[in-house]
Amino acid sequence: MRALAWHGKHDVRVDTVDDPGIVNPRDAIIKVTSTAICGSDLHLYDGYIPTMKAGDVLGHEFMGEVVEVGPGSTLQKGQRVVVPFTIACGNCFHCGKKQFSACDNGNPADNQDIAEKLYGQPMSGLFGYSHMTGGYSGGQAEYVRVPFSDVGPIIIPDGIEDEKVLFLSDILPTGWMAAENCDIEPGDTVAVWGCGPVGLFAIQSAFILGAERVIAIDHFPKRLELAAGFGAETINFEETKTSEALLEMTGGIGPDAVIDAVGLEAHGFFADNVIDQIKVSTFLGTDRTHAIRQAIIACRKGGRVSMPAVYGGFVDKFPLGAFMEKGLTLKTGQTHVQRYLAPLLAAIMEGKIDTTFLISHRMPLEKAPEGYKLFHDEQDQATKIILKPGMV
Repeated sequence: MRALAWHGKHDVRVDTVDDPGIVNPRDAIIKVTSTAICGSDLHLYDGYIPTMKAGDVLGHEFMGEVVEVGPGSTLQKGQRVVVPFTIACGNCFHCGKKQFSACDNGNPADNQDIAEKLYGQPMSGLFGYSHMTGGYSGGQAEYVRVPFSDVGPIIIPDGIEDEKVLFLSDILPTGWMAAENCDIEPGDTVAVWGCGPVGLFAIQSAFILGAERVIAIDHFPKRLELAAGFGAETINFEETKTSEALLEMTGGIGPDAVIDAVGLEAHGFFADNVIDQIKVSTFLGTDRTHAIRQAIIACRKGGRVSMPAVYGGFVDKFPLGAFMEKGLTLKTGQTHVQRYLAPLLAAIMEGKIDTTFLISHRMPLEKAPEGYKLFHDEQDQATKIILKPGMV
């Protein structure tokens, strides 16, 4: 089959690779009908995530048709499904608490040592996202093997086009959980750093969950325009001093809750960000953490910090004193996608949540390398790129 494979920093290629097969009884094989390039994929593209190997198949946002099932799968051939990017067994201690991204069994035993050395404990497996998270082949391919297919995928009713539900695989539940982690109360003001896909879904979700005001922070005009379309007030950090603006907009108090939807590759010509960039380029650091630093400083006393953004390693210059003295609460983590699939699918079908606004480009799978470069270099215009296997 054809699949997009990682070969190094800024080097991804569509290769011919072996077709997947049933390995365990609970497996299913999916013929991919739609897949997407995620902002998290750019961390792989830029070489920031460790334990990648040449030839690894990328992609964790995908859906398709069931073409083969193991005897332990609850799926049936011919069903259309969206597959969560997190791989969870459904039976362990954490799955019992619906903490699916902390599953003890989704990450194969021979890969768990890698994560234990970095993080103390292994996380769940993830599709197409390094051997630290299981070494699973991803969904930017014609076919993909789905472990624990009796737990993860959600069946999509006939008549609903892919593009309305594809983002259930990751970014919609991630944006929703980011807003949910803010513990929004009536009258709250929520500030969101980053108007990429997750940030935009977090904005939409925050309003649905009861926020009175949402303030969106970015420097890409198109993305700020999309945020304003949901009713958000906007700050262009290249034109305005963000911290001062937030204080002025909140009567000197600060936002009740803040969301970091930027992550380890923060942009902007700020002193701390420049220092971070130097450290990353000289292998003295791993992450550029300007956004979370600024969010913590901006948040009101007693407020809540939500961090859906991806970080990979150790950081310094973290404002731990401000965090403690202001009495803030932080919630973060990979998304427990399986927890949110059914209610979010219902919301889409009822017209309460729109997802298609985000799509800017549709491309054949064969042009995936061009799509990665476009998404990396033209982030103002390339808000979301859908890849279609078989599309000419």
